[in-house]
Amino acid sequence: MAALISRILQTLRGVLLLLACSLGMGAQAQETLRVLTWPGYADPDLVKIFEQRTGSKVEVTFIDSDDVMWQKLSKNQAQNFDVFAVNTAELQRYIHDGLVVPIQVKDIPNTATQLPRFRDLKGIPGLVHGGRVFGIPYTYSEMGLIYDRQQVTEPPQSVRALWDPRYQGKVLLYNGGSHNFSLAAQVLGDTTPFRIGDKQWPAAVEQLIALRRNAQGFYSQPEESVERFKSGNTALMFANYGSQQLQLLKAAGVDAGYTVPREGALAWLDCWAVTRGAKNTKLAQAWINYFLEPQPGNALQSRQGLATTTAESPNLRTQDRLKWLEPVEDVERRSRLWERILAGDRASKVLAP
Repeated sequence: MAALISRILQTLRGVLLLLACSLGMGAQAQETLRVLTWPGYADPDLVKIFEQRTGSKVEVTFIDSDDVMWQKLSKNQAQNFDVFAVNTAELQRYIHDGLVVPIQVKDIPNTATQLPRFRDLKGIPGLVHGGRVFGIPYTYSEMGLIYDRQQVTEPPQSVRALWDPRYQGKVLLYNGGSHNFSLAAQVLGDTTPFRIGDKQWPAAVEQLIALRRNAQGFYSQPEESVERFKSGNTALMFANYGSQQLQLLKAAGVDAGYTVPREGALAWLDCWAVTRGAKNTKLAQAWINYFLEPQPGNALQSRQGLATTTAESPNLRTQDRLKWLEPVEDVERRSRLWERILAGDRASKVLAP
């Protein structure tokens, strides 16, 4: 009962914050909040509630890749948006280039309703710099393993299952160099899969060449992975989009299972951040606060299959470990070598300058 009362009070504080933001505008012209985010993060019905509470107008621009987001915010474009959703690894270059401003956590009371691990901002790599907070956790997904229950009777226990000879030609993989090299680093036993040392590259390349031999195919978007899973002979899939893909597969009638490998799952954590060009930081922070309320959180889970930072994920067990994405040692090198591996090159040619 005490927890319920506390949650109600936090929600009321959030509503009061939104009302204060609205009253603060007084008789001035209607404020416009410019949001840059991913599909499913700002559905029209939720946006409408925010507009009604604050008396503001919200303009939402959707993107489908980190590269597109960077193009829209870099090169003096940050003034075109106020608030955006970005994962913790990508956030680092926005901080480095001064494209984001610190967030006043005290002005976002609904952070008190988040799970303890998401309130510990210093414990999440990349959110705090110089004692200042640059992102508020919103949603996340671990990159687990999805398997066809008809072909794989026991849940895979290790990421090494992707290399299992039994699944040759039956493994569906994500087409991305950064994450795949991190997978290879995990198989090689590296504790930090985001930092491959000079002497480790040959072994990592050999691992991915072996993984390619097991591949049925490669996908980029979650919907594409579902179509490939349904139409092919997929037994096992590296789920770059995690629980979101699981929900899509189940909706498509696929008898799919899901597991987090014992090595720990790579995991992305999307946060709300405020741009350097924000015209009204209070309104931007009111937006962040609103999306930590139960209604937007429930919509995110039921519609997108994604986890929220205010409730435990139904797809994770107590023993499951997550490895939040961090910037890798060399994005371009990973991408270049991966393209050569995809092309079927031998290790010596892949590693050639």
